[in-house]
Amino acid sequence: MYAVVRIRGSVKVRPEIADTMKMLRLHSVNHCVILDETPNYTGMIRKAKDYIAWGVVDAETLANLLRLRGRFARGKRLTQEYMDECGLGSMEDFAKAVCSGDAKLSDIPKLKPLFRLHPPRKGHRGIKKTVVEGGELGFHENIGALLRKMR
Repeated sequence: MYAVVRIRGSVKVRPEIADTMKMLRLHSVNHCVILDETPNYTGMIRKAKDYIAWGVVDAETLANLLRLRGRFARGKRLTQEYMDECGLGSMEDFAKAVCSGDAKLSDIPKLKPLFRLHPPRKGHRGIKKTVVEGGELGFHENIGALLRKMR
C-alpha cells in the first residue's frame, strides 16, 4: 500500500497533471490517500511526482493515521467503538489486514477516502526539491516519518 501526500499547490500545474491529481483524490495541499500498489496507480503517481510525496506505508503508521485522522461525513471521527460495531476488531489489527491485502479501507462503511493532515511540524525540508536533493518530493523510503510530522 502506498501513502500519497500532496505537497505542492495547484498554481501553474499542467492540465494533465491536474486531472491525475483529481483522479487520485488529492484536491488540496496536505491531503493524503492510501492506494494499492497496482500498475495504474504507479503510473499516475509517477506522472504527478513533482507535486507529491509517496512511500510504502506500514501497519503502525496506518493505524495512527486511522486513529488520528479517520473521518466520516460532517467531520465525525473514526472511533474504536464504531470499529467494534462493524465487527472489524481493533484499528491495529485492521491496519495489519489492510497492509497484507486481506482487507480494504472501503470495508469501513462511510469512511472518507482521504486524510486531511496538518502542515509538518518544523516545516518541510523543501517543496521544490526531491528527497535525493534534500527536499520532500518523490519516493520516501520511510513515509511514516513524514506522516508523523504531519499528524
